[in-house]
Amino acid sequence: MNYGKYEAYPAVDIEDRTWPDKRITKAPHWCSIDLRDGNQALPVPMSVDEKVEMFRLLVDIGFKEIEVGFPSAAAVEFQFVRRLIEENLIPEDVTIQVLTQAREHLIRKTFDALEGVGNAIVHLYNSTSTVQRDVVFRMGCDEIKRIAMDGTRLVRELKEASGNEGIRFQYSPESFTGTEIDYALEVTHAVMDEWGASESDPIIINLPSTVEMSTPNIFADRIEWFCRNIRERKAVIISVHTHNDRGTAVAAAELAVMAGADRVEGALFGNGERCGNLDIVTMALNLCTQGVDPELDFTNLAHISDVYRKNTRMSIHPRQPYSGELVYTAFSGSHQDAINKGMKAIRASGNNCWNVPYLPIDPRDVGCSYKAIVRINSQSGKGGVAYIMENDFGYEIPKWMQPHFGSAVQSKVDTTGRELLPEEIRELFHEEYIRMHDPYLMKKCTIKWEDQDPERDDEVSTTLSCILQYNGTERSFTANGNGPVDAFVRGMMQQTGLVFSVDEYAEHSIGHTADAKALAYIRIKEEGGRESIGAGIDSNISLASIKAVLSAVNRL
Repeated sequence: MNYGKYEAYPAVDIEDRTWPDKRITKAPHWCSIDLRDGNQALPVPMSVDEKVEMFRLLVDIGFKEIEVGFPSAAAVEFQFVRRLIEENLIPEDVTIQVLTQAREHLIRKTFDALEGVGNAIVHLYNSTSTVQRDVVFRMGCDEIKRIAMDGTRLVRELKEASGNEGIRFQYSPESFTGTEIDYALEVTHAVMDEWGASESDPIIINLPSTVEMSTPNIFADRIEWFCRNIRERKAVIISVHTHNDRGTAVAAAELAVMAGADRVEGALFGNGERCGNLDIVTMALNLCTQGVDPELDFTNLAHISDVYRKNTRMSIHPRQPYSGELVYTAFSGSHQDAINKGMKAIRASGNNCWNVPYLPIDPRDVGCSYKAIVRINSQSGKGGVAYIMENDFGYEIPKWMQPHFGSAVQSKVDTTGRELLPEEIRELFHEEYIRMHDPYLMKKCTIKWEDQDPERDDEVSTTLSCILQYNGTERSFTANGNGPVDAFVRGMMQQTGLVFSVDEYAEHSIGHTADAKALAYIRIKEEGGRESIGAGIDSNISLASIKAVLSAVNRL
């Protein structure tokens, strides 16, 4: 790696920084930039109809400020803004934001697009970074500052000419992270003076990490320094717009809010130029997991994802926080077991406070199902298998049976070389235990009770007659016992010559209706020490238990 060609990003000279001790206790003002930053980064930009659908989605989520585009840059962008206004698609409590460079003809066209709007933010920007000044524009600091001031003056004049008090102003020193911090402040003060910013008429100063160039703590230092040194702090709303070039856009935005930022710009699922922008879904749900109202509604995250994918033609990474298809999935056996136990503990305690291992958020809170939490592959364990069987099908496999069936599932996975679906796991259970009909197949079974003394629990009071098929021939026996299972065990020992006892037994019903079935689990132990496990299903609990014994005998 040719690391010698890169220089470390400079630290900020700030003493007694306060942001590390802060906590976020309230959601910032959110501004969606999906229809501008997200749209301009698409291989195939959205059509007007697609942008309208996305706009409606953003309104439904709860965004009150939505940057809808760059109306002076393209006909589609202009048409979209006009359609929103002319068709009254903008709710009264929603403000649209439009972007423009600090160039006269672009600013004028932007105001043409806004004619008749209720509430709007005109977002003016020009790049102030060192490298852009020196390499791209070949201008000095005063010339760059003059561009910002002239643009601001024209926006103010056009607003006054329109008579629309619903128009607000936002200025961004583009590439703030590449700009000397004291110069960025100098330009900002010049813009504030030109606009006439005041506490009663504040302007938005947006500080973008147009390219993410440092660790999040240094960005937070810059924001705190800026908030400390700006004149008339109450005359400005400090906004941040983080990019993800270093993979820390969410962290940078969170620390910036701790450092004093009032407002955050971002996009659904982090869509945007290069590595993308701040993922507002992640930051908002991060707040939710800390008990803070995010003031955005992501309770139907699957629908939001579908609309996003449809209109942007972009995918969502399977590991994307909160929204990826695998984030509520555990493959590891120990994780599966912990999740299973954690959910049972929550249900048993009745405690409303979420505390389940490996799941920082309740999937139901974002409209996801528990069904996908555990998936079975070569990394899975008995706990995950047991969870699938109970959660999906109601089979409460006892602990002493779980390792045995888990091994069977593991062998199946090793053979197929792929993940098993829940239905395949249930089918394997039936194949291994329920349909274990070789060498003995039950053809007929009758049970007769003759209880001479109901108060006694040791009385041999049950007579069982059974017809079995063994390797194509029928065999029958009649045996007595203190119950159906005891009688059947005695009969099978006579029939097979095996000497065994029932070592473990469990049963439960599947379903809660009149036609519910019973499921029995049996572990038998032969005199020589061999053990075998079986299971049986029947509408009659006695027959289910007898079938389970027969299953275990066949497995021997």
